[in-house]
Amino acid sequence: MTQWRLRQLRTGAIRLGLEIESRPSELPYIERVWRSRSIGGGRMTSIAASHWELVFWEHGGQMQAAVLGPEPRACPAPVPKDATFFGISFALGTSMPHVPIGELVGGSAEIPDVTRRSVWLKGSAWHVPDYDNAEAFVRRMVREGIVDCDPIVPAVLGGAAPDVSERTLQRRFVAATGLTRGAIRQIHRAREAAILIQTGVSAQDVVHQLGYFDQPHLARSLTRFIGRTATQLSAPDGTEPLSLLYKTTSPVPA
Repeated sequence: MTQWRLRQLRTGAIRLGLEIESRPSELPYIERVWRSRSIGGGRMTSIAASHWELVFWEHGGQMQAAVLGPEPRACPAPVPKDATFFGISFALGTSMPHVPIGELVGGSAEIPDVTRRSVWLKGSAWHVPDYDNAEAFVRRMVREGIVDCDPIVPAVLGGAAPDVSERTLQRRFVAATGLTRGAIRQIHRAREAAILIQTGVSAQDVVHQLGYFDQPHLARSLTRFIGRTATQLSAPDGTEPLSLLYKTTSPVPA
């Protein structure tokens, strides 16, 4: 499976022939569910993401699936023509014990033997999930031990102060998410900054609202994690869309 087929899946723009629909989920294991369709080919910018995803797509009559790891920085991504996509973005702290998340950061793991109707997981055939039954699919994954969650991660994100050392806390964050708390915080803050700028908030106000040191600090963050400057975000030219920008339901780690 080629890298462009994987990285381009975090689509979210309704431009350049891309149609997207996404929704949050009440299931604590899921951050967001999305589906997309490309009408024409092109290129987009895939922004940094702290969540890993399970994705299914069909292109040229072939069905494929993969686990996409967290993406620590923005990167360009070609968009194939006339393809359909479906993805489940998992909540922070949720992981697959048999696939170390650290090995997937900036990468992926292909799921073989996928058809339009079935996918093989843990030695048995499962019905391929869709936009409307993603929660039922993930509940089964949890029941069968394919997906687990380290409770310390959502607890800390929710403001709790667990009785463990800072070193232990950091180790468990990295084991469960593939990223440090600092990296997750930087990614979330850059995404929030991009959303604010796109809605008309000035870069100077964003600096004050989100705690950047100054505008050069904001500029470096946006370039690294979003792949755009504040000026480009406030006046997009539409030639190369960004991937999905939304306010995450998970709190930003302290």
